[in-house]
Amino acid sequence: MILTSKKKIILVIMLVLAAMFLGTASAKAISIPTINIELDEAETPDQVAAVIKILFILTVLTLAPSILIMMTSFTRLAVVFHFLRQAMGTQQSPPNQVIVGLALFLTIFIMAPIWNKVNQQAIQPYLNREVSEEKALELASLPIKEFMFKQTRENDLALFMNISNSKRPANKEEVPITALIPAFIISELKTAFTIGFILYIPFLIIDMVVASVLLSMGMMMLPPIMISLPFKLMLFVLVDGWHLLVGSMVRSFG
Repeated sequence: MILTSKKKIILVIMLVLAAMFLGTASAKAISIPTINIELDEAETPDQVAAVIKILFILTVLTLAPSILIMMTSFTRLAVVFHFLRQAMGTQQSPPNQVIVGLALFLTIFIMAPIWNKVNQQAIQPYLNREVSEEKALELASLPIKEFMFKQTRENDLALFMNISNSKRPANKEEVPITALIPAFIISELKTAFTIGFILYIPFLIIDMVVASVLLSMGMMMLPPIMISLPFKLMLFVLVDGWHLLVGSMVRSFG
């Protein structure tokens, strides 16, 4: 009887909701928009140009994650945070979602001044019809190239210039973006690996001390990571490791 009563109550509620919906629908007609997709042959150059622009926009949207990762500070931040987790031996803590999220928001914070310059120098003039599309793209690339130049090593840039058999540029404006981007990426990876090596040193010392103590006590069957992990966490918390690491990394992009 209890189950029957519950079913009756649920049935009554559903009928009431249906009556309310039908009453509203009958009182006022609901207009549902339709979508029409037509494929017609382009007859004018303007129509062809519009199609090419749409394809270009779709391509940029597809490559947006790669652009975010490869042309910003995201690469260095994500790699360093991964090295930190491995050095501490915390396995999956913090999880990948936290590491990627922290690196993403720090990237937004670091790149905010560059994006503001792009907005002021390129996007707003283009929206106000003060510059053409080609000029807007050229103006938008300048702040991004300036940021990448500050973080790129000369020998890395020279490597790709030599591979492409390009002439020695007289200034930064003559450096092609196709050589600057890969040079910037490998420079960021080298910097991240250097920071990761420095992060490993204090935690490696703790592992060696704990392993030596356990060996001297004859406790060879006890994994050293079980004893060293609390000391690593305590050291990282006492020195306010997140504050020092994040602060130093953000300042390194200045």
